[in-house]
Amino acid sequence: MSIGVCYFPEHWPREQWKSDARQMAEAGIEYVRLAEFSWGVIEPTPGNLDFSWLDEAVDLLADYGLKVVLCTPTATPPKWLVDDYPEILQADADGTPRNFGSRRHYCFNSSRYRAETRRIVSSMAAHYADHPAVVGWQTDNEFGCHETVRCYCEDCSSAFSEWLAAKYDDVDDLNEQWGTTFWSQQYTSFEAVDPPRPTPADHHPSRLLDYYRFATDSVVGYNRLHADIIREHGDWFVTHNFMGDFETLDMHKVSTDLDLVSWDSYPTGFVQDRRAGDPSMDELRAGDPDQVGLNHDLCRATNDAPFWVMEQQPGDVNWPSHCPQPGNGAMRLWAHHAVGHGADAVLYFRWRRCLEGQEQYHAGLLKQDGSLDRGYSDARTAAEELSAVDAGHVDASVALFHDYDNWWAIGAQPHAPEFDYWEHLRCYYRALRARGVQVDVVHPDTPLEDYDAVVAPGLHLVDTKLADRLTSFVDRGGQLLVGARSGVKTPANQLHETLAPGPLADLTGFVVDQHESFPEDITLTVDVDGDEYAATVWAEWLNPDPQTTVVAMHTSGPGAGRPAVTRTNRGDGSVTYCGVWPESELLDELVTDLLSRGRIEFTSRLPDGVRLNERDGLTWITNFTSSTFEIDVPTKDIVIGGRTLGAYDVVVVSTVPHQISISREAL
Repeated sequence: MSIGVCYFPEHWPREQWKSDARQMAEAGIEYVRLAEFSWGVIEPTPGNLDFSWLDEAVDLLADYGLKVVLCTPTATPPKWLVDDYPEILQADADGTPRNFGSRRHYCFNSSRYRAETRRIVSSMAAHYADHPAVVGWQTDNEFGCHETVRCYCEDCSSAFSEWLAAKYDDVDDLNEQWGTTFWSQQYTSFEAVDPPRPTPADHHPSRLLDYYRFATDSVVGYNRLHADIIREHGDWFVTHNFMGDFETLDMHKVSTDLDLVSWDSYPTGFVQDRRAGDPSMDELRAGDPDQVGLNHDLCRATNDAPFWVMEQQPGDVNWPSHCPQPGNGAMRLWAHHAVGHGADAVLYFRWRRCLEGQEQYHAGLLKQDGSLDRGYSDARTAAEELSAVDAGHVDASVALFHDYDNWWAIGAQPHAPEFDYWEHLRCYYRALRARGVQVDVVHPDTPLEDYDAVVAPGLHLVDTKLADRLTSFVDRGGQLLVGARSGVKTPANQLHETLAPGPLADLTGFVVDQHESFPEDITLTVDVDGDEYAATVWAEWLNPDPQTTVVAMHTSGPGAGRPAVTRTNRGDGSVTYCGVWPESELLDELVTDLLSRGRIEFTSRLPDGVRLNERDGLTWITNFTSSTFEIDVPTKDIVIGGRTLGAYDVVVVSTVPHQISISREAL
């Protein structure tokens, strides 16, 4: 298990580089990421390539035993390139160019930019093909950051028409699958279909969904261009640094061309800008372990392999609305938490706080004057502790379905502003993690033979092929839990001719009679064996078949007395359907029943903010709160830490999660 750092030698005087390399080595750092935004330094004028400064930096790092991950510098095309070829710029939906002055201003479908990309990536890869210190490459940087996956320029318009022509038999096929007779939206040719630019009312949902798919495929092709060139020149690993809770780019598709998946983790920012509700003080200090953990598990399961955290928050950061200082030890905690979820390397961003540009208020492991910042000691401690840890893969018995097409389809017609696909998914994930269960976050097409249970919230787009796969899973003894708004539409984003859950109706044993949505501050209730449980936002009235068991009933409104949750047994398997957005107590009931039916071991309900992550015989006990807890495990099983789990602390033991007892320390 390795610790690394992101370094920008071009920001600092050459005479400083040697001391930086020495300090990195002294801190136990193994990997250094370089050159991700350096195109303007590598090629200051057209055709004038200068690798001398980067050669010197790579050689210095190598002298101190450090390994280098290079980045293709294409996220920041230089000004001269924009001036020479303004057609490379992206355009907003209203046609406004996304101009030079920050980053990510290029269009993925620009033929000129792709040619320039081939040139600069080929030059870099060829230059470092024989350097032993260069072990891997990161393609570009954070594809789609700043809402840049979807471009609306003329290059994208032409490329979209070509994409549609490749997907559909002819334009009549497109018109039929989209359903364009509504509002006279028929097309006479693929060339007539333009990007979804500003219009008086909502766009056609099928057109939107296909444009979102097309935009992701544009990134897939652009990333593949990088990966193919890199592999032509050397035997390196290829990765890309994705972002957390990120909607517009399908990570599953992009990752097919990567050797390993990596992502950028900023826990105290994420609880502020990409999660419902106001963060607590503990979350402002350390983040939400389930928000971060879900992204870890998505990255690990996407390629079914260990992943990297390519950027780990090192202290306070500049971009969220507020910038609290992390709790003491939080930077160490985050590294351990990632490793417990399956990471093989965690790289802190960045080495030193920058003196210039847009990220001056983003902390580094060092302050701008070279003195040690708060994250440095945490990184050094994590490096020391993790250097002795040798753990294999995470084995998970539960799969949680995650699909961008479903996310985009629900987002196009949410039917309630509060119905957020990611929040709905995360509430099921949180319930599983609160019981100490390891989870693979997987695409619905993933083979299911290795899982005892599958959880599928918001499985909105379903065809008979997926329904047959899930039926086979249950028939073989698998336990399935399906969430609301499932089986509603075809993959083309049209309602099924049959009532929801459409192709899943035979498996689940019911149809949806009615549905309704509410503001999130209105509490809905359901009855389970005489006990009342809360739900929110969404409610479906289910019409079950005679052999289907009713688990919960609605208790108020015109749907009172109608089934809300059902279960159907099939051989040794079962399928439970939850037709509401369940709050935490109902979720716990559903999840523990699922786990029990699947004979999956689970813990007592863990305290909020405390999580257990099992990996290859070791269990990481992580505390994202300011409270202190006592751990009941044999002394011989303690690998890192002790029986006391302090604030923002971590303990590693060789005890399996369901045999661990955690209690709050007496005040």
